[in-house]
Amino acid sequence: MIFNELSVHGQFADLATFRTAIGQVMGMRRVVQRFGRELYCHRGLVNRPVMQGTTMPQAVQALDHNSRRALMQWLTRYGPFWEEAREHGEDDYLDCFRYEDRIVTDTAVGEAAFCTLHGLERGLVSLIPSSWEFCPVPVEFHEDDGVRSIEVDNFWNAALLETRLKAEQPPVSSWRELEAAARGRCQDLTFSPDTFEPLHGHPFHEGASDRLLLRLLVLQEMRSCFDDRGERTSEGHRLYQKHFTGVKAWFSDSSSLEKSDFENELTFPHPSARGESLFCTWHGKVKWPQLRIHFSWPIRAGEPLYVVYVGPKITKR
Repeated sequence: MIFNELSVHGQFADLATFRTAIGQVMGMRRVVQRFGRELYCHRGLVNRPVMQGTTMPQAVQALDHNSRRALMQWLTRYGPFWEEAREHGEDDYLDCFRYEDRIVTDTAVGEAAFCTLHGLERGLVSLIPSSWEFCPVPVEFHEDDGVRSIEVDNFWNAALLETRLKAEQPPVSSWRELEAAARGRCQDLTFSPDTFEPLHGHPFHEGASDRLLLRLLVLQEMRSCFDDRGERTSEGHRLYQKHFTGVKAWFSDSSSLEKSDFENELTFPHPSARGESLFCTWHGKVKWPQLRIHFSWPIRAGEPLYVVYVGPKITKR
């Protein structure tokens, strides 16, 4: 879940109304945490206007000591902050016709929509009263080949949020559970028996786990994007252009220098041919913490797509 910072837009007539509203948000945060999840926020939230001429740090002075401390530690120190591992880029064009300025790039609404579109469900938590008391939130993602529509769930009531969370699958809470989820959901990929072993012994990170699974799901989809002639489909071309090309691509090849300096490290036992090996320089990337997915390349129709390594970045200098 991501807190919708756009729902703080200077709408409060007095501090008493704000105090009630922020108390409801903190209550929903506790609901989210009770289900083993986190409510992500944006570091810039503390600069949003609460009342005419009053920002968040000024307004929270109306709260009691414990409430003020819990809120400010969430917003300024501990987060978690979604922008530190954001998925949508600054150049992505997302808009919401229900929002007055329409463009929602660089906002929680845009991030939740982008993640949802790519298979990682992200709901919004909004503050009330506000101009965001509607669900779902309709967002359009503009790409070169057209517009894709996304509907994002939005919650401003703790009871409805709890009902939604009860209906969801429990979140992945360990690297072992990530491995089970990946092997279960990505059955068109061929994993080595020890693909996920490099993760073990490293602290589990929920956000990184989500992003690893998201990238594996893209590989799974790429594996199936071929027509009867073995040619890549239009959807396959779209995925390739979106995720395998450009400076901010999720997937890329290692550099020539890395291939030379880390040749042994990038050579893996073949998952199904005893005594043979695969030189897997193509990899999926998670920026924080620095994790990688190494897989066979190119991806062809009728051939296995081998995933041989999921773990910390190998080519560190």
